[in-house]
Amino acid sequence: MRRSRVLVVAVLGVLSMAPTAGDIGGCGAEVKLLDATEFAVARKEQDCERCRECGISTARCTRACDATKATETNIPPSCQPLAHDGDVCLRALGAASCEAYATYVDDVAPSTPSECEFCKVAPERPAPAFAPDGAPSGTP
Repeated sequence: MRRSRVLVVAVLGVLSMAPTAGDIGGCGAEVKLLDATEFAVARKEQDCERCRECGISTARCTRACDATKATETNIPPSCQPLAHDGDVCLRALGAASCEAYATYVDDVAPSTPSECEFCKVAPERPAPAFAPDGAPSGTP
């Protein structure tokens, strides 16, 4: 019985030395912030390419394929994603099915793949109906 426990501990010890998710290929790599302008241009090019490939004809697709139109990607100044985050987003967009891509460039309610949600904003909490002491809120 004691030998089996030692064996289990030894195996678990070896397995715990494996790299954590996201660390593969990261040894010695310099951490670099995402260049928002460069990413926006790459996203616009990707949108155009995928829209043509999938036969999607939304207004966003039309603008993406028009060199005179500005990019539509907006990253708030308070959000500082890494260059790696942008790469992951672009790979996810490139790997998406045409059906999924159509939802990303939809004119009415576009969705965003989770890989491209760099900085999620927490929803504001509603003000409590009553102050902690039991008095209605807004009452001095």
